[in-house]
Amino acid sequence: MSFLHAWVLLLIPVLLFLLRGRLRRTSVSVSSVGLWADANIGRARYLWIPVFLRRVTWVLLLVTIARPQAGSTYSLDVTEGIAIQLLVDVSSSMDMTVRDSDGKNRSRMEVAKEMVERFIAGDNETLDGRTEDLIGLITFARYADTRSPLTFGHAALLQIVRDLNVQERPNEDGTAYGDALALAAARLHNLEELQFGEGSVQVDSIESRVIILLTDGENNSGAHLPLEAAGLAKSWGCKIYCISLGDTGRAGSGEVQIEQLTSAEQTLQHISDETGGIFRQATDYASLLSVYEEIDHLERTEIATRSFDRVTDWFWLPLSLAVLCLLSALIVEATVLRVVP
Repeated sequence: MSFLHAWVLLLIPVLLFLLRGRLRRTSVSVSSVGLWADANIGRARYLWIPVFLRRVTWVLLLVTIARPQAGSTYSLDVTEGIAIQLLVDVSSSMDMTVRDSDGKNRSRMEVAKEMVERFIAGDNETLDGRTEDLIGLITFARYADTRSPLTFGHAALLQIVRDLNVQERPNEDGTAYGDALALAAARLHNLEELQFGEGSVQVDSIESRVIILLTDGENNSGAHLPLEAAGLAKSWGCKIYCISLGDTGRAGSGEVQIEQLTSAEQTLQHISDETGGIFRQATDYASLLSVYEEIDHLERTEIATRSFDRVTDWFWLPLSLAVLCLLSALIVEATVLRVVP
């Protein structure tokens, strides 16, 4: 408990001194009270009560003016999250093999699934996980399919990633990452429409909107051209990170030499440059891991700790007591302790 105007409390002794004897009842002076020595005093013995109540009223009014307050300081972690759309190629070419960390051959699909899972959940080594981020998953072959809407429920999302398979139907095979990009950009642009239970997503704290595209081929299907979709993403403030998982080019982080890129990869390079992202090549497990590590470090959620002082005014308490004391004094004086001079 503290007082905003604590100096007012110094006036209480002064007030009590000034009120000393000022609130006595009107009386008549007599030479002696000996004749009434055996008289029954009766209710007169309580005449000090209203006088005391009035003095307490004055003291409480001074306490009210001093403005008592109760305050507390607390800290709040404010998370500035990121909305991420993961785009994964599931065309038949993803069934081709690459070398994993043990030097064994694994399908591109299996390696991609492991990388996406590690990116989302973290691996306690180089990837910290995206626990505070809103993440969605879109796969594409000839058609772009939403496997998971943007969600904070990463446990279910991880299970969906583990169940991904290469598209085996010939009539649905192809690579339509232009459609996937357009769909992802639209989902990020319309975050306000997402609903979680009875409430909507709080998008005020979403500072960055990111698309991570993993593909091993050239766009050859769909209704949207890649550059057209990139234009939509750019106009809606979405960055696109493109990863080419194939057999050509130099893998790993760092600047990519344009002359090493195929025409398909040059398109991916242009998409990333136009939207503020990066383009990287990967040819095996290690190089793909290094790319996801780089993106993980570039797009980090910011958590800021803010301190707040919460102050509650308690002036109403002494003021209420002062009013109660005054009313009590008036009621007592008008009823049981009524005195006629």
